Amino acid sequence: MIADLPPFRPRFPWWGGDLQTLANRLSPPHVDLAPHTSERLFLPMKDGSGDVLLAMLDRPTRPERGRPLVILIHGLTGAEDSLYLLSQSRLLLERGFIVLRLNLRGAGPSRATCADQYYAGRSQDFRAALTLLPGELTQSGVAVVGYSLGAAMLLKYLGEEGAAAPLVAAASISAPIDLSATSRSMLRRRNAIYHRHLLGQMKEEATGAGAVLTPAERGAILRCRTIWEYDEVFIAPRYGFAGADDYYERCKPVRFMPSIRVPTLLLAARDDPWIPGALYEAYDWKANAALIPLLTDAGGHVGFHGADDRQPWSDRAVLRFLEGR
Repeated sequence: MIADLPPFRPRFPWWGGDLQTLANRLSPPHVDLAPHTSERLFLPMKDGSGDVLLAMLDRPTRPERGRPLVILIHGLTGAEDSLYLLSQSRLLLERGFIVLRLNLRGAGPSRATCADQYYAGRSQDFRAALTLLPGELTQSGVAVVGYSLGAAMLLKYLGEEGAAAPLVAAASISAPIDLSATSRSMLRRRNAIYHRHLLGQMKEEATGAGAVLTPAERGAILRCRTIWEYDEVFIAPRYGFAGADDYYERCKPVRFMPSIRVPTLLLAARDDPWIPGALYEAYDWKANAALIPLLTDAGGHVGFHGADDRQPWSDRAVLRFLEGR
């Protein structure tokens, strides 16, 4: 399992939650998956939309028999080429796992093949994607790792499915387990630069080539001044919520986590500048043995750049967890 993993200690110069969060942007690591091979996978949604999710399937040069397929799900405005997905994929490939990097609806290369848009509660897309995977990929089981918004969606799915979830294990990295509290945190003055950058990326993503929007929707998106407003005027009305607050309440992972029955690792940092660590500290973890919390003092948001290894500590924690299943 993960008991023998050294405790997380930040690596110089990435001290503090903000630098941990920004490390990949300030000093992007080079992640090359060679000599492992990758191929494009197309997952046509059967909801009448005509949308097709795109994924990248990574195969190890030396696959190990009995390893489950590991699906990686990116966070808000991320995609298959997000550095945290590439880093985790590389480590898993080296240990013989086949990896699928899934682009959510309208994310990355899926933008051009999707009229619609992902959001934190859109667990039905992941449910549909699982049914479209070839049997040769899933014959040894499926494990899933979600990051940030992708982790929130994963936790919702796991709770909805309960014991019926066709997964052997799951892991959540820096999930906003309470969407409303996370929204309020992002609106803090100290997060103004993060907020502005994310909102700009969200607007670009939601209005990109392939998106089908009414003139009113496009105008509403471009006029938004906060992420809450984006959810209020675009996500909520388009997907059947009364407003942003209703969306946050109905889709927050903490509503679904008591029903999770798949062994699930939940990794988060107390110094995450986006997601209050108090959300994790206040949760009653003893009430559900399937949930395995791993809360560190440092690490930022999807950071975990440790002093003992160039490989992110979160990558190694996920590997230990999966190998222990």
